[in-house]
Amino acid sequence: MTNAFTTLIEANELAHHLGQPRWCLIDCRHDLANPSFGREAYERGHLPGAWFFHLDEDLSGPMTGTNGRHPLPDPERLAHRLGACGVDRDTQVVAYDDAGGMFAARLWWLLRWMGHHPVAVLDGGFQAWCAAAKVLTTELPRAVPARFEPVLQPAGAVNAAYVEQHLGHPDMVLVDARSPDRFRGENENLDPVGGHIPGALNRFFKDNLGADGRFKQASVLREEFATVLRGRDPRKVVHQCGSGVTACHNQLAMESAGLTGSRLYPGSWSEWCADPTRPVTTGPQ
Repeated sequence: MTNAFTTLIEANELAHHLGQPRWCLIDCRHDLANPSFGREAYERGHLPGAWFFHLDEDLSGPMTGTNGRHPLPDPERLAHRLGACGVDRDTQVVAYDDAGGMFAARLWWLLRWMGHHPVAVLDGGFQAWCAAAKVLTTELPRAVPARFEPVLQPAGAVNAAYVEQHLGHPDMVLVDARSPDRFRGENENLDPVGGHIPGALNRFFKDNLGADGRFKQASVLREEFATVLRGRDPRKVVHQCGSGVTACHNQLAMESAGLTGSRLYPGSWSEWCADPTRPVTTGPQ
């Protein structure tokens, strides 16, 4: 589609398109400590026409104990869910949450992985929409079901074997999106092992946001990531975090800054540390 939004969209811009055909809004609000929060928040009030997608039920697949806390969902199952919401290859999708894009970026990445590029994250999320005095509703949306055909882009993701084989290799630049303390192996409260993958660089995903909860300007993000990468090619970057969710936030930030072509390690730390034979490092990068 022409004039598609492929990274971020502002609340006022979204308001101009609200209710237009071939636009679909998806509410991705979630709380890792309270999995029922997102659905309850959606029922209390959401953007008009928005559908609710649950991080665990819709945007992740079944856990096996060795594939991380948020494995990738079955693409055909997610495609069917999107089609039921009226999404086809020509639909502009907009995802939002109330956590600075932390969860909406996961849907953004998944759609790109499935070959769908007209997808954007609402910059500033639910709060930005409310601050602009935009309307909320409790009405459930209705749609004419469509057929969404996923065209998987396997080059967009790497697995644990790839990461292990490329440790210390110049062809891979690992960027860990977790907070600095968890990266160092301190205050780990989500995974059974603390630390990080050897050689990883730390870029806390929340550093992509300004004090207003919106993404920093592209020029600022470009400069900050240049400091992290120190001249390394953005196309060699592999993003990871705890479970493959906030890593998508870093990739979204890079893409919005014009630093294109990075990839995701979906299993991330929670998959990596599930195998005791894989190397682990603690302390600063």
